[in-house]
Amino acid sequence: MLVTKLVEHVYDCRPDNISQDILSSDSPLILKDFAKNWPVVEAGKKSPQHAADYLKSLYNGTQVFTAYGEPDIKGRVFYNDDMTGFNCQGVRADLNQILQRIFAHSDDTSPPTIYVASAEVNSWLPGFAEQNNAGLEQFSPLTNIWIGNQSRIAAHYDFPNNLAICAVGKRRYTLFPPEQVNNLYVGPMELSPGGQDISLVDFANPDFDKFPKFKQALDAALVADLDAGDALYLPGMWWHHVEGLTPFNVLVTHWWRDSPSFMGRPENALKMAILSLRNLPEAQRKAWKALFDYYIFDQQPDDIEHIPEHVRGMLQLPLSPLEAKKIRAELLNKLKV
Repeated sequence: MLVTKLVEHVYDCRPDNISQDILSSDSPLILKDFAKNWPVVEAGKKSPQHAADYLKSLYNGTQVFTAYGEPDIKGRVFYNDDMTGFNCQGVRADLNQILQRIFAHSDDTSPPTIYVASAEVNSWLPGFAEQNNAGLEQFSPLTNIWIGNQSRIAAHYDFPNNLAICAVGKRRYTLFPPEQVNNLYVGPMELSPGGQDISLVDFANPDFDKFPKFKQALDAALVADLDAGDALYLPGMWWHHVEGLTPFNVLVTHWWRDSPSFMGRPENALKMAILSLRNLPEAQRKAWKALFDYYIFDQQPDDIEHIPEHVRGMLQLPLSPLEAKKIRAELLNKLKV
């Protein structure tokens, strides 16, 4: 383990009494034994095979996207050598066959990497979310399941908040606050293994000559070691490196956002800024930074009190669905080149 600082634990929380304070925390929290009564967790504690049989009993036969990697990648889902593609082959396969292959290599000292990533449970395992309920109905979360063996997923961030539950096996999360992005050596935006920008540092063997600032990231890092039934509350935008530590692992994630979906994805604004601002002269970038601070990052409710309410338009707080629709239409029109 590179990091020894552990995430704070919360011990008295279950799906039927999870509090708003936990779900609005700015820092990660471990909820010990949160899902210990879930059917999938109880099955897995009998044996990994019992857990696999439970998943099979719900499976509707729809093929699942799966990543397969040769034993020499040692579980690290990453780029190929010249970063023009990936070191795993992506295929769609029957879940029964995937599980059979995982168990066929469960005793291997160097197994191939087998990884089902981000499969929406209602599309493949109808009834799973109802039987294994996290008590988040008020957020209408997107619930995904992740199945595999000893995988290593590069550090990345997600915009939504996440309640991640280790259902079978053991998981280790290495976590970094958002402001550590400069020390994580993030790769290209256009191409990444999971569709999200990732750190290029190999956490199992970090090259500090090539990535010297990663030492600073480690100084700010936290570790969350999860046993079956434990949950991790992960605020949006925290960077996280995820490891499956046992021959068979199942993770269930619940993603939700704190803002209405009509406001769009902030990544879109970042790409627009790369297009229109990044290549400006320094003085102009500083001027635009001041405007962004005024209108976005440091805006206070009283900043617009001098404008009559009926003409505040897109400056009104909070932004209305109608104004969001107007902004989107205006941008689409102006982007037609």
